[in-house]
Amino acid sequence: MDIQSVEALWVHLHWLIVLAEQGSYTKAASRLSVSKAAVSQKITELERVAGIALVQRTTRSVRFTNAGERLVESTRAQFDEIATNFLNVRELAGVARGLVRVTAPVAFARQQLVPKMHTFLKANREVKVELEVSDQLSSISTEGFDLAIRHSAQVPETHVAVKLCDTASVIVASRQYLNERGRPEQPSDLAQHDCLFYPRARGATEWTFQPKTERQAAEPTQIIKVDGPFSANNSESLRDAALDGLGVALLPDFTAQAAVLDGRLEVLLADWRPTGAFADQIVVVRPYASQVPSTTAVDFFTILK
Repeated sequence: MDIQSVEALWVHLHWLIVLAEQGSYTKAASRLSVSKAAVSQKITELERVAGIALVQRTTRSVRFTNAGERLVESTRAQFDEIATNFLNVRELAGVARGLVRVTAPVAFARQQLVPKMHTFLKANREVKVELEVSDQLSSISTEGFDLAIRHSAQVPETHVAVKLCDTASVIVASRQYLNERGRPEQPSDLAQHDCLFYPRARGATEWTFQPKTERQAAEPTQIIKVDGPFSANNSESLRDAALDGLGVALLPDFTAQAAVLDGRLEVLLADWRPTGAFADQIVVVRPYASQVPSTTAVDFFTILK
């Protein structure tokens, strides 16, 4: 095959790499903004010219042959370099532009991210943001995200994390609940209260507290087994249950913030710091690259600063 024939297949090779990254024709088509049939046709044409099967097709999954895997691995880096070099050239214009695909936790996105999106997009009129809101941790590379906002201290070694802000966990309850059940003065008092918690694993739920003030510094860490009528894997749901007077909730501070400021929830056990339930920072995560294009390095994280 001469060089002109290879050049004619560059689009086909790129689509093959996207198919490998996305793991299905449907996701690849969505990433490329084309139809599923168009992706299938490109792969078929590539296989016909190569003279060998590259993809094994089934009704539920896509599996690459040895030849397909070798072709993807041997060409992926070159396409990544081409994309990076082109985006670097576009940066010379000094204007951030393009689509930024972002995934973020539900509560943080609704309370902190979306309310500030208007200001950000007005300041960056050539940028479009596609936001997926989910408490499930998505794979940035395979799902095609440029950035992920994570309430977590765990970052894959192949990714780069920039700290967005510090966070803390707080113990809160409504005035209605406190009037009926009394106010806990020590972490140990929580064993006698209805607690609203984020289910982490089967078995008893434990909340851990460390003394916050110098006066209490000599006191040991307290680990309290708690129980209650309601648990949920979403902090907004726990906050709403606390607002309804169902019990004492352990929440990230950003989830409780508005309700605390307007007096609907009260912070309890102020001399103690809950630990271990939630991470103590919010980070913006992106796949590692030696140079980051302006579409993803648009200082997107400054929207929340």
